[in-house]
Amino acid sequence: MEHIEFVYTMGMDEADVERRLRDAEAGVLSLADGDDAYAVPVSHHYEDGSVFFRLSDDAHSEKLAFVETTRRACFVVYGVEGADESWSVVATGTLRPVEGAAAERFDAAGINDRFGPLRVFDEAIDEVDVVVLELDVEEVTGRRTT
Repeated sequence: MEHIEFVYTMGMDEADVERRLRDAEAGVLSLADGDDAYAVPVSHHYEDGSVFFRLSDDAHSEKLAFVETTRRACFVVYGVEGADESWSVVATGTLRPVEGAAAERFDAAGINDRFGPLRVFDEAIDEVDVVVLELDVEEVTGRRTT
């Protein structure tokens, strides 16, 4: 590596990791089905050690099909603020639908307060359902450049 440019990275403390998860508006959710991987950019909300995702379901959702087969999901948020300034947070854990009493805080107003606008592609809006998932974070790692 004698002629390769590099920059040192270091671990983030817990407060910095939580700030990055809270402040980032979107990240990449990685899912799997056996040997097949699927990664998708998603809006998220961080609260009390959990990451919540608001996904759309049009009855043909590839990402929700992968959610059902994923045993352990991975979520990444990151930023690059120049050639020598960057950071990333990687959180892994189990995904589950938010249901029952916990779902009450994710009514339409709660979803609008916690997430940006829902991105709808070519689906008719009346054919799209909203699904809220929780990533129960089991491991989290944050890194930043020095």
